[in-house]
Amino acid sequence: MTEFKRRKAGKKKVIPKLSIEDKYRMYEESVQNPEGDLEIINREYFKIFKKKPLLLREDFSGTSLLSHHWVKQGEEYKAFAVDLDPVPLDYGIRNHSSGLSHSEKQRLKIIQGNVLDPFLNKVDVVVAFNFSYFIFKKREDLLNYFKAVKKSIGDNGVFIIDLFGGTEAFQEFEEKTKFKKHIYHWDCKNFNPITGECLYYIHFKVGNHKFEKVFTYDWRMWGIPELCEIMKDAGLGVVTTFWEGDDGIGGGNGEFYATKDAENCQSWVTYILARNTP
Repeated sequence: MTEFKRRKAGKKKVIPKLSIEDKYRMYEESVQNPEGDLEIINREYFKIFKKKPLLLREDFSGTSLLSHHWVKQGEEYKAFAVDLDPVPLDYGIRNHSSGLSHSEKQRLKIIQGNVLDPFLNKVDVVVAFNFSYFIFKKREDLLNYFKAVKKSIGDNGVFIIDLFGGTEAFQEFEEKTKFKKHIYHWDCKNFNPITGECLYYIHFKVGNHKFEKVFTYDWRMWGIPELCEIMKDAGLGVVTTFWEGDDGIGGGNGEFYATKDAENCQSWVTYILARNTP
């Protein structure tokens, strides 16, 4: 073998890397809908208390996208975004805070911290979206988190979470969704029906390259009845479940309504709201 051929044979293939900027940009585009979240928060809070919710705490906030949208609603709106991981928080500051006015920046506080720690500020609304609280695998741990939330909301306060389920949620299944510049893969790698523990991945495909395991979720799958029970055990009352309307072609229409009865389907995402009990 010639020297040229030896060098060529030994050349390693360069594997593309996904930048932090692209990682979180594609995540936000694929799974987050701050406009929809704001709609249900504002609408349901006003139904209960006949006034606007002004103070928000976004737990497990990640890039704090929702909090940035919250303070843009008006001069009275303030938000606290709480997350342990500094990387997505820094991304949010670089990419979202730069688009805020001086007043909006003053009304948004980014906190690198634990959602279980005591929180001095009483707020109108605490949210835990994107199924983030699934990280608590034991009932006792989840109960402690819900108790911490109760202490953080005022008498006219609510706690809202989202969750997903359906027959596909318990199967080893990889779902693909096409976006303008990438393909989003939601991959259920494993589900243990005895413990409720599950392992999910998010992959992204850009062009001809698939970036594997960009996000990993080692979770406990919680169901609606047990979540409602744990909320009540934490002292949160008047728990309301919401369901998404049918678009007529087998999907959801983005409109959520309060109900105690729903038809099971392959995949669903919904909300649970609990009021504080003084």
